[in-house]
Amino acid sequence: MYKLIVLTDPDTADGFRLAGVDVHVASSPEEARKQLNALVDDDASGIIAVNEAMMAEIDERLQKKIDSIYRPIVISLPIKEKLHLGEDHRAYLSRLIRRAIGFDITLRRG
Repeated sequence: MYKLIVLTDPDTADGFRLAGVDVHVASSPEEARKQLNALVDDDASGIIAVNEAMMAEIDERLQKKIDSIYRPIVISLPIKEKLHLGEDHRAYLSRLIRRAIGFDITLRRG
């Protein structure tokens, strides 16, 4: 059976552990690249959810490898910090929805 694995920073790892997910912690972008490379090569990996900030730091060679394989599926996890950097909440959520389903959806207050 394939595993769901989360690769994230030490600050958010405990929350995923409480949810019962197999968590790998990386303290630096270099450590995250090494761990992600190993997880991609692991036959037990089914889905690897990577902290969005860490995913942005992977090199082009690893990104091409991820794009060329069908398993494991590597997805980027949006992080809450992103909402506090001044980006409009609605624009951020709209971007996440567009990336997930491929369509723009207008979010309105009701």
